[in-house]
Amino acid sequence: MGTPNYREYVVDSNLRPVGYQQIISPSASIGLVLPTDKPPPRIAVIQVLSQNVRWRDDGNAPTSSVGMQLAVGNDILYTGDLDTIRFIEESAGAEININYYS
Repeated sequence: MGTPNYREYVVDSNLRPVGYQQIISPSASIGLVLPTDKPPPRIAVIQVLSQNVRWRDDGNAPTSSVGMQLAVGNDILYTGDLDTIRFIEESAGAEININYYS
């Protein structure tokens, strides 16, 4: 596992936080559960803890060895289609934290 890539985010004043989600041990491919009680989210900050995960957003499910790797301690600012991104852990015990912004 590589060195964590911690970044400091400054949320644009045009964006509003609209939700949070935590995914624990995604042993099967899983998508996001988007908040529905506020404006729809447009952006997600996705952080991985404990174990590496894989993700895909091309309509196919990732596997524990196929997909874009997101290493422990790293994060992505995802601005794509939030309905299509899916995750799976490489090893048991992964934790994914997601903040949503509109």
